[in-house]
Amino acid sequence: MSHKRFSHITRALRFDDRLSRPRRHTDKLAPFRETETEQLVPFKGRFSFRQYIPKKPAKYGIKVWAACDAKTSYAWRLQVYTGRAEVNQGMRVVLQMTEGLQGHVATCDNFFTSFALAEELLKRKIALVGTIRQNKPEVPPVLPQTKERAICSSTFAFTVRHTLLSYNPRRGRVILLLSTMHRRPEVSDGEKRKPVIIDDYNQCKGGVDNLDKVVGTYSCRRRTNRWPMALFHNMIDVSLYNAFVLWTSVDRSWLQQKPHRRRLYIEEVGESMIKPHITKREHLPRSSAAAESQLCSTVLLQAPLD
Repeated sequence: MSHKRFSHITRALRFDDRLSRPRRHTDKLAPFRETETEQLVPFKGRFSFRQYIPKKPAKYGIKVWAACDAKTSYAWRLQVYTGRAEVNQGMRVVLQMTEGLQGHVATCDNFFTSFALAEELLKRKIALVGTIRQNKPEVPPVLPQTKERAICSSTFAFTVRHTLLSYNPRRGRVILLLSTMHRRPEVSDGEKRKPVIIDDYNQCKGGVDNLDKVVGTYSCRRRTNRWPMALFHNMIDVSLYNAFVLWTSVDRSWLQQKPHRRRLYIEEVGESMIKPHITKREHLPRSSAAAESQLCSTVLLQAPLD
């Protein structure tokens, strides 16, 4: 399509009906609901649930809870955070995001991890590995203590199905982790003598951050003052990356020698989407009057001259 038509469609694109807008008073995500660690969708416009996360590159935007595969960063499920305060929000988010999974290991940071969450996930046959806050009631008082502890030392606490770890990487600093996957006090042979629980956690914790990175590398985002459009652009980016992961899993040899095959995949997807439109424009439908006029012109051209 022409650039003018593309710009017109972008300006006119909406996700809600004006007659149904009063429902925004009870649902902040109403304009987008029907199309529907954290991801931050960059957006600096004004809306009630804009978030500020200084550790993210964009800093301002829409916070999205994300459940991703640790190896490929395939987005299993996304959920927009609308700024609503609630009790046990971390537990509720993880249970909803892992719904439908079984036999997996969930890796969480200390905002989500709790003993109650670990119990619920075990009922679903899902293991949990995550950092846990020191003020949790299930953490024994001896684990957060750092006095008279050697640097790079580890302290373990076990129940029938849970393992708590306290690791002291440097003086005055302690890291607490909860795991329902590990059952032994295994420690690596390196200089820092890190426990195996920490090594496994570090290998799996970057799935969502990597999704932010790859989505930002090739993006269809356009400048907009409407947050539903920003979410729509992000949804296309994530869907396109998921499609690339699935395609390369099915056909591993596809352009394997190319270092930028994801960009080539995006180009092929774009071309395949516009090809039917281009083919259609080659044979545009004509009105009956235009067809008769063309027929008369053809007859006159074919008539012999006197």
